Order: sequence, then C-alpha cells, then structure tokens
Amino acid sequence: MINFLNLKMINGKYENELVDACKRVIASGWYILGDEVKNFEKNFSSYCAVKHTIGVANGLDALSLVLRAWKLMGKINAGDEVIVPANTYIASILAITANDLIPVLVEPSSESFNLCPENVEKVITSRTKVLLPVHLYGQISPMNELNLIAKKHNLLVLEDCAQAHGASINGRRAGSWGDAAAFSFYPGKNLGALGDAGAVTTNDENLERTVRALANYGSQRKYENLYQGVNSRLDELQAALLNVKLKYLDEDTAIRRKIAKKYCNEIRNKFINLPKFSADEEHVWHLFVIKTEYRTALQKFLEDRKIQTLVHYPIPPHKQVAYSEWSNISLPITERIHEQVLSIPMDPTMTDDMVSTVIDALNEFRP
Repeated sequence: MINFLNLKMINGKYENELVDACKRVIASGWYILGDEVKNFEKNFSSYCAVKHTIGVANGLDALSLVLRAWKLMGKINAGDEVIVPANTYIASILAITANDLIPVLVEPSSESFNLCPENVEKVITSRTKVLLPVHLYGQISPMNELNLIAKKHNLLVLEDCAQAHGASINGRRAGSWGDAAAFSFYPGKNLGALGDAGAVTTNDENLERTVRALANYGSQRKYENLYQGVNSRLDELQAALLNVKLKYLDEDTAIRRKIAKKYCNEIRNKFINLPKFSADEEHVWHLFVIKTEYRTALQKFLEDRKIQTLVHYPIPPHKQVAYSEWSNISLPITERIHEQVLSIPMDPTMTDDMVSTVIDALNEFRP
C-alpha cells in the first residue's frame, strides 16, 4: 500500500530527538507558556523573517484571534467585508463569520487555485476592510499584486499560511507579506506537531500584544483581564516537538519538490491536468493536486492498485449546510475545482520506486 501520507514514518525520522524533547519538557516541571514556547516563537520568527510569532492552539484560532484583535484595536468593525477565495477550506470562512464579519467569496484562478487579483478588484466596496489570501496546497498567492490592491484600497492583509510553511516569492516567505498571518501545525502539515497547534506572525507590536493577551484569557498580567479572551495557547510539549521538526523543514521541502518535479515531468495522460506554478520557491507541495473529469473512476482505479488518494475538498464552503444561506450562489470555477480535484501521495518518506508506481498507474488510467 502506498499511503497518501505516512505520519508514523515522517515522525520516525526524528524519533530520538522528539523523545528527548518530550523528556526535557517533562523534566522541566513547566508545561504552559515556558521556554519551549519562547524558543519556538523566536525560531519561527527568524524562519519567516518577521518580528513576532505568537503560538496558539490551532490554525483556526490563529485566524480568528487576528480578526478579533483588529476589532478591539478599532481597525475593523462588525459587518465589515473580508475578501476570501471561494474554494478555501471552511476554517478560513469560520474565522470571518465568528467575528461578525462578512465573507466575500471570490472565484480563484483556474490555474493556481489561489486568489485572482482581477477578481478581487471587482468586488471591493466601501465596506471591504480585509483581504484574506489563502496559500492553497502549498503555493503562495500572488502577494505583490494583492498587496498593491490592498494599499490602493487601504485594506488589511491576513495571510492564511496553513498549507504553505516556507513557500516564498523572491526569497520572501509566506507569513511575512501581510499585516498578519495565520499558521496551522496540524499533524499532516509540512511542519506538523503531534497534535493541534498554530501560530500568528506579524511585524505589528500592538497586534502582537493584543493577540497574545486574547489567547491567554484576555490577560497580559496574571489575574488582570483586559479583554474577554479565550484559552488558546501553544503548549510546551508541542512547541518542543515543533522546534525539532523546524530544523528539518527545508530539507523535507526539498524532497517534496523533487517528488513534484518527477510527477510533473513524467505524468502524461490527456485525462489528467497537472498543477500549474511559476517557480520552485513559490510552492512547497503540501499537496499535489491533479484535476480530472473522471475523479471517481480514477480514485477507484488507484485504490485497486493500493494507492491512497484524498479529495481536498469535496464540498465548497458555499454548498455546506453550515452556510445554507449561500446555497443559491453560483461559483462555477470553484464548483468545478471541487468536483475535479484529487490529491495523490505527497510524502517526504516516499521511495523513488513508490513515486514511479504512482506515475505508472496514472499514466495507465483510461476512463
């Protein structure tokens, strides 16, 4: 069986260091907001080339806390509009509506699946206050163009970097382009914890203080609460494990890029469309997503050959029961993407033979 992603093997590569990190935390006697979190925040800030990282409980909280902080800071208000790609994972939308803000769903580029600057320009109104680009599948959005639009219309930019740790444009990494950015370290991410974890990055000192307080019961000083906050803290154990894996992130990304290059060069099947991207550094291949009009048949074909695949994502946000008020909205590009995408194995522990087996099977497929 060729697994879609073998987390046991991925983490097994660093088992000794991960175990040592766990022992260090246990022996410290300090399990919340200690040195491990401080060290990870410092290391991740350096990696992303930003001034501040705030460790939080998960990626959804990272998005939500930034928006909530901006409201407290008077930068946005309930009812303001947030532009977001219509084909994103539901978390991007949940963070917006949880803060009484209005998501404006925009059709993505049909090639990159990321925000299309031309489509963004079309939907900006006097109520638009935030631009939320999602670096989908590991490919950074066209941030130069999007930042120009944001500057022109005085918009805040919140990057959703949940799938794009280390992706960059001309050496400038995801997480350093917006006014703030949100990261998820869910176990399956390129930089994955061994449980839920997330972070906010920013160069804004006031935002950093506000998010950090909000995530800690609204408190900057114990038992003194400035805000009606929440408990969303990156714990010591996950921070220690992330510190281990961060050292190897670029190495693992290089392996992902090697696999992706082989896929792109050797998959030759007129019934399968390969992903489009401009430059190697822009994509970290969290997922390798192909498109086909014959997804069900192809997935069954690969399953019969013991090749595991997944669909990211089968139902777009505007067709979810949770947002039934949007059910009559027509977003043909988004809907076609969700009907046709299929994620094939992308795992830095794959052998060359495993990669070749996947390629051979894809080339063999006929509907």
